[in-house]
Amino acid sequence: MRPRFLLPLVIAASLVTAAFAAGPASDSPAPPILPQQFAGWQIQGAPQASKDAAAADPTNAALLTEYGFTDVEAATYKSDDGRTLKIRAARFADASGAFGAYSFYLQPEMAREEIGDQGASLNRRVLFYRGYILVDAVFSEMSVMSAAGLRELAGTLPRPRGNEGELPPVLAYMPHHGYQTNTEKYAEGPLALGSIGSPLSADLVDFSVKAEAVLGQYSTPSGAATLMLIEYPTPAVAAEHLRRIDAAHHAEQPQPGVAAVENVGPFFDKRTGPIVAIAAGPLSQSDAQMLLGAVNWKPSVTWNENTYFDKKNNIANLLVNIIILCIVVGALSLAAGLAFGGARVLMRRYFPGRVFGHADQTEFISLHLAETAPEGSSSRLPGVKETPKSS
Repeated sequence: MRPRFLLPLVIAASLVTAAFAAGPASDSPAPPILPQQFAGWQIQGAPQASKDAAAADPTNAALLTEYGFTDVEAATYKSDDGRTLKIRAARFADASGAFGAYSFYLQPEMAREEIGDQGASLNRRVLFYRGYILVDAVFSEMSVMSAAGLRELAGTLPRPRGNEGELPPVLAYMPHHGYQTNTEKYAEGPLALGSIGSPLSADLVDFSVKAEAVLGQYSTPSGAATLMLIEYPTPAVAAEHLRRIDAAHHAEQPQPGVAAVENVGPFFDKRTGPIVAIAAGPLSQSDAQMLLGAVNWKPSVTWNENTYFDKKNNIANLLVNIIILCIVVGALSLAAGLAFGGARVLMRRYFPGRVFGHADQTEFISLHLAETAPEGSSSRLPGVKETPKSS
C-alpha cells in the first residue's frame, strides 16, 4: 500500500509542473496605455485600441512593425477650460523600438522638450517617448502648463520589464562635438535604413546577423558630414563586414546582384571592436579622421548581482553571528558535560555498585603482573632491580 504521506508531495509536484506549463508571467495581457485622467485632463469616451500598425500610421505601418510595434491607443482629452488634446500612444516590444520610431518622426526644426525620456515639439504638436511607448500629442491650444501636464502623463505610462527598457548600446558611441540637433536616426531593419539616408545599402549592413545602425549629421570645417555606426554581435563579424564594405567601395563598376556603396562623395571607414564607423560626405581626410577618431569602443562588464550594502550583505554582521554561534555551542557543550558528570555522581551516590560497579573498585585498570607470574619465574620487570626483604 502506498504511504499516505506521499500524496501531498505528488500534489505539490503537479502544481509546480502546471505552473511551468502555463508559461511565464510575461504572457499576461499588457496593461492599458492611457489613463482616464491626468493633470486636469479628462478622457472623452473610451480609448480606441488596436494591434494593427495601420491604426497608428497607415503610411508607415510596415516600418513600425519592423521596430517591434505591438499595439496602439488613441483618445481625446478635454480640460476644464474647454481645450482638447488628442493623443496617440504606440507601444513597442522594447525601448529600442520606441526610440527608433521617435527618431524616425523627429524633425530638425523641432524644439527639445524635457518630457519622458526624450521629447520635442513643433507648434501645437508634442512628440515624446517613455520606456517602450511613443506618444504623439496635439493640443487645440497650447498653454504654459501643457508641457507639465504631459510630464505627468509620462509618469503614468506603463514601464517595461527588465532589459526591455534598455536603449541600444551603440547610441552611447555617437560623438557630441559637431552634432546637428535632431538628426540622430536609429535603424534595426532594411525599411528604417532606407528611410534615413544611409550611405550603405541594407545588403551591406546585413541585418540578418542582428546588426544595429545609428546615423547622425555633423558639422566639420569641410562641410556637413554623415557619421554612421553599425554594431555587430562580435568583433569578428564586424571585421568580416568591413572587408565587404571596403570591397564594394573600391569596386570600379558594381556587378549585378552585388551590393554597392551609395554615391555620397568621399567615404572613410574604420572598425573599433564590434562597431564599424563610416564617415561620408564632402569632408577632407583630416576631418574624417578626426570624426572617426571620436568613436572608440571600450569593453565593459555587466554585473547583475546585488551589490548594495544592507543588513544581510554585511561582513561585520556575519562575524557577530559567528561569535554568537561559538558562544552557543560552547554553552551547550558545557551544559552537556555538567549534566553527564552530575548524573554519574548522583548514580554512584544513590545506586552504588548497581550501575557503575562496586564502590570499592578503583577507577583505573591495574594489571597486577607480580601476582600472576608462574612459579620459579622472576616477577621483576626488565631493568628493575629486586630488593631483598628483611626478616
